[in-house]
Amino acid sequence: MEPEVDLFTIQPEDKIPEKGKILISEPFLPDTFFNRTIVYLADHNSEGSVGFILNKKLDIRVCDAISGFDKWEEYLSMGGPVAPDTLHYLHNQGSKIPKSVWVDDNIYWGGDIDFIRDLINADKLSRSQIRFFLGYSGWSAGQLERELKENSWVIVKAKSTIALESYNFDNTWKRVLRSLNSKYRMWADFPESPDMN
Repeated sequence: MEPEVDLFTIQPEDKIPEKGKILISEPFLPDTFFNRTIVYLADHNSEGSVGFILNKKLDIRVCDAISGFDKWEEYLSMGGPVAPDTLHYLHNQGSKIPKSVWVDDNIYWGGDIDFIRDLINADKLSRSQIRFFLGYSGWSAGQLERELKENSWVIVKAKSTIALESYNFDNTWKRVLRSLNSKYRMWADFPESPDMN
């Protein structure tokens, strides 16, 4: 008889937060905001963590929300519940955009917004190169570690390009889980509510 696998106990090696990794919420996380979300960690240190939700699209286009971005018709993403009136962006343009902060691989956070506006207006940025978020996801010192002890998240290293995907929002959580070579891939097929089994 095969040993029983505990699908909801996350392995210690999958609980190590580092910038550039993604957090995947467990299937029945009771938090309505983070239920079935994927969060890209842009920063993590002893003072806390900052990330951006990758699979929550807002019904607002960048061109309608930000002055001077008339050519950018992509939708804004909801980065998280903290400071929802602030604009953030991830991109792969590195030192081309002044004041950018390197995160991991070829992903950078922030930078000079006027320079970005000029690049967009000159048709020198494509949707696969930059992504805009309203608000962010933030954890104070030790808060994310406490949530990890509660098995709320599994942390994995994914292809960095996922941070810039601004399409197919509805299936991102399931798609990423199904790409994992571990027990967590089974989470993708669980119903929204455990009562539906």
